[in-house]
Amino acid sequence: MVSIGGYGYYYLKTFFDQVRPERVRLAGVVDPYPENSGHYPRLMADRVPVFSEVEEFYAAGHHADLAVISSPIQFHVPQSRMALSHGADVLCDKPIAAVIQDADALAGAARFTKRWCMIGYQWSFSRAIQALKADIRKGNFGRPRRLKTLILWPRDDAYYARNDWAGRIKDTRGRWVLDSPANNAMAHYLHNLLYLLGPETAASARPADVVAELYRVNPIENFDTAACRLHTTCGAELLFYASHATASEQQPVFQLEFENAVICFGDPAPEIIVQTSQGKMWPYGSPEDDPQFKKLFDAIDAAGTDNPPVCGPEAARAQCVCANGMQESVESIESLAAPYARRDEINKRWFVDGLDAALRECYRRNALPSELNLPWARPGKTVDLLGYTHYPMPRTP
Repeated sequence: MVSIGGYGYYYLKTFFDQVRPERVRLAGVVDPYPENSGHYPRLMADRVPVFSEVEEFYAAGHHADLAVISSPIQFHVPQSRMALSHGADVLCDKPIAAVIQDADALAGAARFTKRWCMIGYQWSFSRAIQALKADIRKGNFGRPRRLKTLILWPRDDAYYARNDWAGRIKDTRGRWVLDSPANNAMAHYLHNLLYLLGPETAASARPADVVAELYRVNPIENFDTAACRLHTTCGAELLFYASHATASEQQPVFQLEFENAVICFGDPAPEIIVQTSQGKMWPYGSPEDDPQFKKLFDAIDAAGTDNPPVCGPEAARAQCVCANGMQESVESIESLAAPYARRDEINKRWFVDGLDAALRECYRRNALPSELNLPWARPGKTVDLLGYTHYPMPRTP
């Protein structure tokens, strides 16, 4: 287990609480500050080897069949590659990487070592998403026309103060992070649109171009609010709306328009519902029906086998390409300061009054904020993503 603070705490909690000890042994933990984790006393009591770096684990002569990596974004690829090179299969949490050249390096490392690497987009491992994707691939709904998703998760000061890389473009040592809703908390839902249109079970649709509008309300380098439109090589239009700076919350919703059906999740029902042009309706259940850490159980089941993961580097690459292209779409992150920014001192957070209603209207009308002539909106430029293999140096924020 690499990183046992933050989200890694819950990986390890799931391991301790739900994985039979006679089946799997915890070979070691890697974390520079393990004593800060609530699991540290148990690790010490169980005499689990603890190291600060992945290299130290292997240098001490240890071996693992599976490495679970939930460290900060900038460590995903180097730590995954290190584990692969020592014969381990890898479950690396999302996103795959900050920049596309690193994502491609990880895919290459998995091919070279002949080990597999899962990327932890938990919806992709759910039975509901897999069943829906299988029917999309069969052509049951006709050609895809438009897919869209909306997520509003307000975040407070503590969210951006929890570490030294939150909201950053690069960390203090110059390593790529590109932390944002599109490349961290809401990356799941951008990935999901692309994944559902993938031509194979373990593939996503190929992005062709993207145009984005990126905004910042919190005192951070990168953006906390995004709206983007992208097209895939299969001809579908995808719309993604996400913010950490709204007054109200909106749990993930999506709508998928095909030639012969419309598929909705979260609105009006908390499950995936298909309605065909002939008036037939049926549910697929919810991607939340399966445990969040089904990905961990699946990884343990597959460890040491040749079973390819349903979501590996090739499937996760599309989200990374889009997230990089979104950054390139704008000359600079638009700062929504006065008169738009508001301060909620009770909850210790910044927000823009009316931003939640504006993004919901964008979702309803399939539009970007600038297309609705909102006073704070600034249009981006279209970025060609075909052949996009290298994210360049960022502009000064």
